[in-house]
Amino acid sequence: MALSEFQLLRPPNLTEALATLYRHAGEGPRATRILAGGTDLLPSMRQKLFEPEHVLDIRRIPELKGIRETDQGTEIGALTTLHEVEHSELLRARYPVLVQAAKTVASPVLRNMGTTGGNICLDTRCLWYNQSLAWRKSCGFCIKKDGDLCHVAPGGTKCWAAFSGDTPPALLCLNAEIEIGSATGVHRIPLRDFYTGEGDNYRKLRPNELVTRVILPRSSAGYRGAYRKLRIRGSIDYPLAGVAVAVKKSNGHVEDLQIAMTAVNPAPTLVSGLAQLLDRCLSDDAVAETAGDMAARIAKPLTTSALTPEYRREMIRVFTKRAVLDVLGQRPRTNDQRRDY
Repeated sequence: MALSEFQLLRPPNLTEALATLYRHAGEGPRATRILAGGTDLLPSMRQKLFEPEHVLDIRRIPELKGIRETDQGTEIGALTTLHEVEHSELLRARYPVLVQAAKTVASPVLRNMGTTGGNICLDTRCLWYNQSLAWRKSCGFCIKKDGDLCHVAPGGTKCWAAFSGDTPPALLCLNAEIEIGSATGVHRIPLRDFYTGEGDNYRKLRPNELVTRVILPRSSAGYRGAYRKLRIRGSIDYPLAGVAVAVKKSNGHVEDLQIAMTAVNPAPTLVSGLAQLLDRCLSDDAVAETAGDMAARIAKPLTTSALTPEYRREMIRVFTKRAVLDVLGQRPRTNDQRRDY
């Protein structure tokens, strides 16, 4: 599957990159695509999911790289590789749930290439969408690309392609913000406001805008964290269900509990109502059990992958319970010792 013809643009710095993007942004299927790690973009271009007129290569821009402390917390450049996140002692000490999530992404080779910004902006995925042009054409295409039918929810008008990034649920648990740049300036938004919940138009990013960095607030430093992931092949695949949990404890008391999911909705999703759960002063086992039930109710997996929606929803419940017990300092009970994939 050969790439379609395009013009490669290689600006030397961020200012020039944003100016170039402004001039060549484009619209629709020919809109300019950003090349960071390329681990998701290039396979999609070979499948003719994207056929851009221009590809903006930002890999050599130094302003978008690195992990640094600031007065507000910790900043991670959008081009910082997942390998760097995985092996950062600063992140391991202060934001361990992010490190755990990053180390589950694909394989070491792909983590050397894949970037933090790329994982945040990862395209949504579906069994009917991530196929060759010939395969998609034989099925009459779909809402997300070239058609008007959702094979997952026939008769519906919404695209249910699932978001499958591993680090965004961890970042949601940490109340992260992202910085978005354009030729007219930069602005910050909470990561939770970046995603739309629609599979085909899944993020709030204009064609002339670029995610430049992630900001982790100082108030989220020190949270204990865990990440659990379901996938068929343990060193390659995207998650079919993923759960991130972050807990802040003080004097043995749980002050805050954050849980977020991935791969079971068109956007990474925070579990709501956890503050009220903590107010009930339940035992750790009861908190974990109830949190698992709450997460399973919010998860809405459909037939976007090879595993059944029912199984993926059940694994959200199991993984949530297991991760909560982990961060609270307990082991799951013997009858709940199914393998993490």
